[in-house]
Amino acid sequence: MTESVQEGKTPSVLKAAWLIAVVTIVSKLIGFVRDIIIANYYGASLVSDAYYYAYQIPSLSLILLGGVGGPFHSATVAVFSKLIPNLNEKPTDEVNRLYSTFTNATIIFFLILSAVIFLFPKQIMGLIISGGSVEMINLAAQHLKIMTPLLVIGGIVGIYYGILIIYRQFMLPNLSPIIMSLAIIGVVMAVPNDQKGYALAWATTIGAVLQLVIQYPNIRKLGYRLKPCFEFSNNPNFKAICELLFPAVLSSTVGQIHIYVDMFFTSSISEGAWTAIGYANRVFQFPVGILVTAFLVPLFPIFAKLVAENDFDGIRKYFNKGVGVLFFGAIPIIIGILVVGMDAVRLVFEHGVFDENATFMVTEALWFLSVSIIPYVFRDSITRVYYSFNDSATPFVVAFSSIVLKLLLNWVLISKMHFGIGGITLSTSLVTLFNAVVLGILMCKKMKMDYTSLFINLFKMCISGIITFGVCLLCAYEYDKFITLPKIPFEIVKISLIAIVCLGVYVPLNLLFKMEYAKELFNRLSAKFIRK
Repeated sequence: MTESVQEGKTPSVLKAAWLIAVVTIVSKLIGFVRDIIIANYYGASLVSDAYYYAYQIPSLSLILLGGVGGPFHSATVAVFSKLIPNLNEKPTDEVNRLYSTFTNATIIFFLILSAVIFLFPKQIMGLIISGGSVEMINLAAQHLKIMTPLLVIGGIVGIYYGILIIYRQFMLPNLSPIIMSLAIIGVVMAVPNDQKGYALAWATTIGAVLQLVIQYPNIRKLGYRLKPCFEFSNNPNFKAICELLFPAVLSSTVGQIHIYVDMFFTSSISEGAWTAIGYANRVFQFPVGILVTAFLVPLFPIFAKLVAENDFDGIRKYFNKGVGVLFFGAIPIIIGILVVGMDAVRLVFEHGVFDENATFMVTEALWFLSVSIIPYVFRDSITRVYYSFNDSATPFVVAFSSIVLKLLLNWVLISKMHFGIGGITLSTSLVTLFNAVVLGILMCKKMKMDYTSLFINLFKMCISGIITFGVCLLCAYEYDKFITLPKIPFEIVKISLIAIVCLGVYVPLNLLFKMEYAKELFNRLSAKFIRK
């Protein structure tokens, strides 16, 4: 691919990234409102723990496997994008047969899995949260039965996400999670005296159904029709999907095993601990999810096409640019979490039955989790390159090998060193670092990567970040010493002040160090203001 063609892609990628970022921000904000309401009504308690323990199993399908960036979405993009040369034309009969075969196989598999889970919920939850009380296990089992349909819905939604993104319909896949959040908000507020949390579980199931329903008309409009087609053995494209999908599913399942390991250790810490870790992950995913989703969703189809064209220079260029921007945005997020993380958690969640102790538990988990942002964005980025090579086996093997590391770290940090909640998220951060390093090294067997320039830029950003962190910490200390306001204005003003100071120090320092991403961002923003 020529340089001019590559350059022609950049504006569309950046435009798509901004659009996805805006949509994702809206989705995350509504998700935050959902979490605030759940925290207000259920706090960090046995009921909330039971719901979040149970939700981990159906969320494996709806979020990890079927979500944006999950195996079903990734396999669909990787294979279908190579079969659709013209996005303005209706899909061919070959593509429609593949769509029907893939969807039918997905439905059959998850229906069987759902039946097993529906019949044995107590045994499953008893195995996962063996350290929990009988009351918690029984309550979690009831929640799990209610949410079983999410398993089937998740796989289908993942296929829909992939198809829509191939056709550059980025908004709907990123907006659809809002439907579930709104359903949960509506039902929980309508049933305020839900002592067992059943209304919360039913709201989650209703939201997932609506998430599927809202996407179906667009799939039909594009020309895709689900038919009784079962070409499981004689369709080479379905075979290609399976070769990519199965290791990717196993890899995501391994990630879920990490969560089950955490659940096992967390159940012995304290009541509300798993809820606190869940909220910490949600706070963490708000900025990080926006960054990763905004840049990797539009870049992934480009990676796939560049691999098909053997354009390794193009892959290196887009990878370094995408990951460099993610690094640039990640460091201020880390600074913000470390300096005003507790203030943000207090402002968002400390209402109703969510008390100061719950706030500290969430913040403690969040502090240790924040250090994983840099390896997290690198790992997710390099994994997309593997998928573009139709290689999901390597990420699976690496993730599988880290299970033992996860068990060992949890045992040392929780059982021996008694780190508590912080030990759970610290072990997660260390495992993420391990996966990122190994995947980065193994990629060099497929193609030569330009890590040198990428990490030189990261080093410059880290120096800027350390100086900025010191300045922000000093400002926060002085603010707490001299400013006394009621809780809500105090937290809002403090967070806003630190955000301004952080960007006001971090960006100029990067410009001073001649860091190219800061320079490009500055030039683009300057050009926009000049035009205005």
